[in-house]
Amino acid sequence: MSSIRSNDRLLSLEQLRARIDDGAVDTVIVAFTDMQGRLKGKRLHAQYFLDQVVDHGTEGCNYLLAADVEMNTVAGYEMTSWEKGYGDMEFVLDYDTIRLLPHLPGTAMIQCDLAWMDHRWVEQSPRRILSAQLERAAADGYVALAGTELEFIVFEDTFEQAWDRGYRVLTPANQYNVDYSILGTTRVEPLLRDIRNHMYGAGMDVESAKGECNPGQHEIGFLYDEAKHIADNHAVYKTAAKEIAAQHGKSLTFMAKYNHLEGSSCHIHLSLRGTDGSLVFWDEETGGRSRLYDQFVAGVLATMTDFTLLYAPNINSYKRFADGSFAPTTIGWGTDNRTCAMRLVGHGAGARMENRVPGGDVNPYLALAAMLAGGFHGIDHELELDEELTGNAYTSGRPHVPKTLREARDAFHGSDLARKAFGDTVVDHYTNMADVELAAFDAAVTDWELRRGFERM
Repeated sequence: MSSIRSNDRLLSLEQLRARIDDGAVDTVIVAFTDMQGRLKGKRLHAQYFLDQVVDHGTEGCNYLLAADVEMNTVAGYEMTSWEKGYGDMEFVLDYDTIRLLPHLPGTAMIQCDLAWMDHRWVEQSPRRILSAQLERAAADGYVALAGTELEFIVFEDTFEQAWDRGYRVLTPANQYNVDYSILGTTRVEPLLRDIRNHMYGAGMDVESAKGECNPGQHEIGFLYDEAKHIADNHAVYKTAAKEIAAQHGKSLTFMAKYNHLEGSSCHIHLSLRGTDGSLVFWDEETGGRSRLYDQFVAGVLATMTDFTLLYAPNINSYKRFADGSFAPTTIGWGTDNRTCAMRLVGHGAGARMENRVPGGDVNPYLALAAMLAGGFHGIDHELELDEELTGNAYTSGRPHVPKTLREARDAFHGSDLARKAFGDTVVDHYTNMADVELAAFDAAVTDWELRRGFERM
């Protein structure tokens, strides 16, 4: 894994070995990111890791990429089933991802890819899906740089208390809108400070923390990096933030839409550079966007409907798309315009696109892969960028982002562009993931139905 910027807080295998030998590390977590964007894996005794896993590897059940949110085995996946016996996958450890987890004593983590036992890649793995797009970028002479901005809501209740209360009537860490408020963030600073400092110690370049609009809502930002590094960091950060919140006797959620107020977004910034570090999104002579940049943005917009499933993967994701909420509803672009799905910001080396469609529930590997595939589609077909959207995109009359998971599922499943970009295996796999969620939701009796129908109907 080459890097434009090095980070000496990530460890080499030799450095990890030394820390294990001197007793500083006694536990090694090996983890991959599942379809839902969660870390899955196991904790290894550090000496066992050195004695056995370094040379011989380790495995996990292949149902882990074919389960629902509740970890139920569900039908419809080609890669695994009861009929196929639910065999193993190989955890292919990426030794460029070794990091300490300072909030967990004596613990290091290594992230991994997944392969079948004959060493073929598991193409349905989110990290592999992104890697395939990054390989395409490298073949064309590009490196993808990215940043993800995750918002979350903090509650004074523990996760156990939240569960017992059905995640209702919880106490947010702030009682009012604390957007950019120093007082509001000070009240939550012990938690925010621990997350910032522990994530810095885990090899992430922390920028800042700020308050957001929904009571208890906050954001911690990180410096851009190569796209795969950012996706890896994103997955670790989401898990660690919840763990650190639990250590403080609190809970937090990255749900796209927790209540009727502002949802939690995950704006994704993306740009390309040449593999030699050259700027390809900016024309130095004209002092403006390059033609390639415009084609890339045009491609992301042209594939927005087809690829929305990879930006908004859950039923709840679509509740966030509300007019006047700073969550986008319109497929269009604007210069520093937060009402558009695509906001173009920066100049020179900082020129980049911001995709405002994903929410806090997004799987970063899938979303980044979708943006890259869309952008390459625009470059390959030399697409022209539509007219810039100025003013209020919510009232522009432009095409709307898909409004439901079912609409996004149908667009993705029937998309020739998606099948060309990701392959039938991947498209059918993630279509089935949507089908599983839709069937589960359709079978559920909601609080809304009970309140409306129990007595009054």
